[in-house]
Amino acid sequence: MHNYAIARIIIQVGFSGTFRVGIVGASGYTGAELLRLLAAHPSLEVVYATGDSQAGSLAASVYPSLAAAFPSLVFAEYDTVEAAKCDVVFLGLPHEASLALVPQLLDRVRLVVDLSAAYRLKDAAKYPQWYGFSHDQPEVLARAVYGLPELYRAELAGAQLVATPGCYVTAASLALTPLVRGGLIETTGVIVDAASGVSGAGRVPKSNTHFNTVNEDFTAYGLLDHRHTPEIEQVTGAQVLFTPHLAPMNRGILATCYAKPANGTNPTTQSLLAALAKAYAKEPFVVVRPTPPSTKATLGSNSAHLTARYDERTNTVMVICAIDNLTKGASGGAVQAANVALGLPETAGLSNVGMYP
Repeated sequence: MHNYAIARIIIQVGFSGTFRVGIVGASGYTGAELLRLLAAHPSLEVVYATGDSQAGSLAASVYPSLAAAFPSLVFAEYDTVEAAKCDVVFLGLPHEASLALVPQLLDRVRLVVDLSAAYRLKDAAKYPQWYGFSHDQPEVLARAVYGLPELYRAELAGAQLVATPGCYVTAASLALTPLVRGGLIETTGVIVDAASGVSGAGRVPKSNTHFNTVNEDFTAYGLLDHRHTPEIEQVTGAQVLFTPHLAPMNRGILATCYAKPANGTNPTTQSLLAALAKAYAKEPFVVVRPTPPSTKATLGSNSAHLTARYDERTNTVMVICAIDNLTKGASGGAVQAANVALGLPETAGLSNVGMYP
């Protein structure tokens, strides 16, 4: 019997042990964040971590912050046979690399959690335009479950392939989706204006993310064609004009979203806050408050902080969401979705408290 089948049986009768975890691409920022989070997870044990660019290096040498939890972990080169010995495999790889590896692992392990965009878009025809490659796996794409538990929890239960949302998408979707689903805002002409910390660009140095470039600067990029646009539209069900910005900070995303109220709704700031609070009343990682959210309040946590306003003068609804792009926006969200898929407590290994100051 395959190890993933055994894991499924264990979940059905109640699980009290640990799943063996592999992280492919563990030497990048999302991989390092996964290692940080899984070090405190009661049921997910990291037994295999690859980092081809850092193969043979101690994880503690690349990331001294991991030294106490993983003093002897060495990044390995990827090997399918070794990866298939795991119960759960997280992929922190470029999109096309994930596209090549997922079919090798699916059905050989209990769960694959992909942090790339290779399986996020349900319409394979959109990949050439937005990502520059053709998606040739319609059957696998159909099996992928979108990894945002607040919106897709029922579908995630028992999933074998999780497509972790993009960081900008997580913030924008949590802000807008309850209002779209509740018929409170128009689904055309929606604007998402969002800023991210530099870690969102990844670990590999680039001229536009060099300290001297980013420090004391604030710039927009990806004008009109950022690849997260179709993903935001897919999740929210709204037509979106999305403009991302690079902020001179390490971590965090602040998404400010604007929409027109739906005809006949007569919103107020209080009614919008109440709608968000009702939608997320039972969510352990979503905070709805009248106070404008800040990225620092979510630092290192898996929380999303939300607020809303209605401007009567311009007849505009505004919703703001703050998250940590590496935690809730990537690795933390991936762990949360994995918990749901595996039947574990959803909050296991995750904190809803930010680091401050």
